[in-house]
Amino acid sequence: MISSIFKRVKQFYRAISAKLTADDQIYISTHLSAQEQKLFFAMDVVDQYHSLKVAYTIERFAIEDKQGIDREFLIRCALLHDIGRVKGDMSTLQKVFVVLISAFFPNFADKLERNGSHILYIYRHHAEIGAKKLQEIELYRESKIIARHHSPPSDDDPRELKLLRIADDKN
Repeated sequence: MISSIFKRVKQFYRAISAKLTADDQIYISTHLSAQEQKLFFAMDVVDQYHSLKVAYTIERFAIEDKQGIDREFLIRCALLHDIGRVKGDMSTLQKVFVVLISAFFPNFADKLERNGSHILYIYRHHAEIGAKKLQEIELYRESKIIARHHSPPSDDDPRELKLLRIADDKN
């Protein structure tokens, strides 16, 4: 429990200090098309920053990989994995609230969502929302991975999905 709290405090600090650098902008434009960048930049800076960190972690995995993962595909998935959340959906403090309430009081969070909490709905279903956006621009392979990135692990999960989950969890 202490490590979970520490992880959440670290995430909060990253959220309030998140900024994209010029190098980050170049990285994004190198790996995403104009259409994909539009989806990426529709996210809050906090989510953009997080997605970049996930992509940079994927880069390290690709260097260590001996099985030949599709690096570009996985980087694209990392950069786009949270596009189901957009600017204005929830403030940083609201996100802190839903993360904590979901982690420590899941039954209460369920009740709030059932009673119409928009922020809990977005937080819990952003993977499916993002996957639909990717289908609209014909990124079907990416949408399949992103739709499942918060689903419970399964024996038949593709390797790319497993790596995305690990990278997401580290960030």
